[in-house]
Amino acid sequence: MRLRPLAAAVTLVAALAPLTGCGASGGAGPADARPTTARPSAPLPAPRTAPAPAPLLSAAPKQGEVRVAEGPFTDRVRFTRLVLDGRRALTGHLVITSDVSDVITMELRAAFYDGGGRLLGSESFTYGEDHEEEGRPAAPRAEGTGIDFSIPAKALRGKPAAAVLSVPVLVNE
Repeated sequence: MRLRPLAAAVTLVAALAPLTGCGASGGAGPADARPTTARPSAPLPAPRTAPAPAPLLSAAPKQGEVRVAEGPFTDRVRFTRLVLDGRRALTGHLVITSDVSDVITMELRAAFYDGGGRLLGSESFTYGEDHEEEGRPAAPRAEGTGIDFSIPAKALRGKPAAAVLSVPVLVNE
């Protein structure tokens, strides 16, 4: 038996439709198969650097003002004695308030601004918990009584009038 060309084309399309996912059926099966996008098998790594500081503060700062930037870790720490001193450094005291476990590493970042609120540059302070060694006194700890820190303003494009402090990295045990 010989098929007419139109009938042959319809038969061919009907036979291939289930294989291409172009079926008209409403049920599950090969006709409903949809292409999927590839997903990575492992989660993406966390960013390795903190976001860049704002090039301009929204409100001009007061001389010597220190602001604490909201971030993912600022609710876990308490800052006291924050001072932008005449030696061009931001100093203060920090206590971890959210956890009693040891801090493995922490980074504090200070962005320094002039009186008009323009960014002059930024510097960091890194803290890593030193484990006690026999015969050596324990170093101050960020958990409990806290630590003093100093973030020197080394290579700025002018004299800082204010600073914005952030905590881009905080890793506990």
